[in-house]
Amino acid sequence: MPRKGENIYKRKDGRWEGRYIRTYEGSRARYGYIYGKSYSDVKKELIEKKAGAGIGKERKEVQDDLFTNISDLWLDSCKNVCKESTIIKYKNLLEYYIKPYMENTRISAIDTHMITDMLLELACSGGRKSVGLSVKTISDISSIMRRIRKFALAKNFCLDFEIEEIRLRKEPRELRIFDRKEQSLLCDFLLDNKCLCHAGMLICLYTGIRIGELCALQWDDISLEKKTLHIQKTMLRIQTDDENQKTKVVITPPKSSCSVRTIPVQDMLVEYLARFEEGPDAYLLTGSAEKYIEPRTMQNRFKSVLNKCGIHSANFHALRHTFATRCVEAGFGRSDTFL
Repeated sequence: MPRKGENIYKRKDGRWEGRYIRTYEGSRARYGYIYGKSYSDVKKELIEKKAGAGIGKERKEVQDDLFTNISDLWLDSCKNVCKESTIIKYKNLLEYYIKPYMENTRISAIDTHMITDMLLELACSGGRKSVGLSVKTISDISSIMRRIRKFALAKNFCLDFEIEEIRLRKEPRELRIFDRKEQSLLCDFLLDNKCLCHAGMLICLYTGIRIGELCALQWDDISLEKKTLHIQKTMLRIQTDDENQKTKVVITPPKSSCSVRTIPVQDMLVEYLARFEEGPDAYLLTGSAEKYIEPRTMQNRFKSVLNKCGIHSANFHALRHTFATRCVEAGFGRSDTFL
């Protein structure tokens, strides 16, 4: 593995190899190489070579800067095209995982091996408990690096690295699905104890909508006459830069255009909802336009219901998994998109 940001490697033959930018051809860097018996010898000569490299006036045609500065410029450029929650996600991945590895490293000194080593190290020992990041998180970090690379090239920064595909084994995830008996117990409880929160749980069980979509649902999105729900927004809690308010609740469009949809509602649910109908701006779960129930609160209430029913604990998303499973069992085809 190279020393971070120095482009110095130990070869298989025991020697050390250093690389430096010798000249530029347009925006493409051309490298010179140094070999030595020890790391310190190569580093010393590398410093001298970098200081005396005659790369001429062509160097002025391209830019160079610290990777961390360029990543900040890229993140700032995303603010006009990405949702606030996406910006927070990008910022956290940069601050917690990428920037510490790239500290004080100029983008011209980064190469493909360095990126690959970083991703493998994060996969093996990254994270707060040093047990390695998930395959999904590594994929997200790779995606950010590709976006920064594309941004840097467009801004004429000199760089000489690619983002190679890192193939990691993804352990299959066991999905929690309510069996027929558990579903029957849950439905009986929700039907016998009628309230808006319980209505919301039934809606998720029989339509497969997400918890954030449920919490953002207003009566204007519900047509009892047509027996439909129109899903066009979602609710989530995100981080902020405000020291006095570390998080806040936001309501945004769903995570993809495919998630904007109109869903049929069963007669049983229509009858259940009819007794609670409120004004168009009122949230379904509260009956108020001023008050809402956020996802983590709804999650807690759901677990309380399961406890009262004597059902083994499950995440709220198990309702969506169960709906998808019942669809498959009923012959409606595969429902992978629900899982």
